[in-house]
Amino acid sequence: MSGQINNTITKGLRPHIAIFGTRNAGKSSLLNRILGQSLSIVSSTPGTTTDPVNRAYELQPIGPVMFIDTAGIDDEGELGEQRIAKSNKVLAKTDIAIQLITPSGLTQFDKEFIDTYQKKKLTWFFVINKEDLSNKTELNQLITELNTIYNVPVITCSALNDEGIWDVKNQLVSFIETREPDPLVVADLVQSPSTVLLVTPIDAEAPKGRMILPQAQVQVELLDKGHTVVVCTEKELEYTLNHTLKQMPDLVVTDSQAFEMVAKILPEEVPLTSFSILFARLKGDIEQYVEGLNAISKLKDGDTILILELCSHAPIGEDIGRVKIPKWLQEKTGLKLNFETQVGNDFVCDPTKHKLIVQCGGCVVNRQEIMSRLEDTKAAGIPITNYGVLIAYINGITKRVLRPLQIK
Repeated sequence: MSGQINNTITKGLRPHIAIFGTRNAGKSSLLNRILGQSLSIVSSTPGTTTDPVNRAYELQPIGPVMFIDTAGIDDEGELGEQRIAKSNKVLAKTDIAIQLITPSGLTQFDKEFIDTYQKKKLTWFFVINKEDLSNKTELNQLITELNTIYNVPVITCSALNDEGIWDVKNQLVSFIETREPDPLVVADLVQSPSTVLLVTPIDAEAPKGRMILPQAQVQVELLDKGHTVVVCTEKELEYTLNHTLKQMPDLVVTDSQAFEMVAKILPEEVPLTSFSILFARLKGDIEQYVEGLNAISKLKDGDTILILELCSHAPIGEDIGRVKIPKWLQEKTGLKLNFETQVGNDFVCDPTKHKLIVQCGGCVVNRQEIMSRLEDTKAAGIPITNYGVLIAYINGITKRVLRPLQIK
């Protein structure tokens, strides 16, 4: 069942494989062949694919991956420029890029994208489509030329008759197998077997009857690694510590919003951190987030703070990014500050305007996308922190919650 899709794995944990190329190079046809299904619209009309399309897939023997079909990088007109811009944004979350070309060779558009791969140090390779329509001598000359100049794998295929598709899959498998193992969220912070207490307030913005993603992922990982997991809300924390558990847990992980209550109840010697901080370590650069706290003491009245939320949940009541963090930060500093919110994958920072950026945990996206943002903020000279790190600072427990991560 090699083509069966496993939708139980969040897209943020799947390697993201994007297909780039000019219009009518056969990007959608190639993806359909890889998936074994006609999911992307195919047409001889240039520009059929207008927006990036995500397709979850089970790539054997690797497991869950995410394919991204993109618009032609040579699109024309005002709309074409917008489509190219969206394809460029896909690069921010791409783990492996397939540069799809035809036997006619590289265009200037291909070369520009390849330059970006090299600057970003992306893993990528060539796929030459339409080999069935090529002159074999000329095709071999093109392969030799590409190998000489770029020193990356070159695969030939025909998305029309399925030739070479397994070669493309095998190259992807080879790249993924040689990647560094995915880091753990939390299980490396405790000795096995351990008891870990998860304090999980019922999130009003989570789907009814379900835990939010970070809570569920931490719980599954700990159970998978042989640890004992105890779960309670912040209201039951004191009872759980005094009556349910025979001894204090080896680690407590809480929702950052409950830091104040949990820190008061939990003995100082018991290791404490939060889901958001764990995901900051998993998906981003926790040390850069901690360094970003230094900007808070330099803020002035009227400064603008940029709040970044990657998930598109519907705000309910006192939303963490839109209401609580702005209120807490102004109370902490005693300043009148301006706040802007950007939601989803769009990210634009302005070094002349934004004095600090506050990033959510990023549980719904892959590490590549978060790291791309961090690189952009560093290049722009804008300090950045994370929800959990900032809330710990506001509650005066930064050192305490970073201690389990061995970060000073």
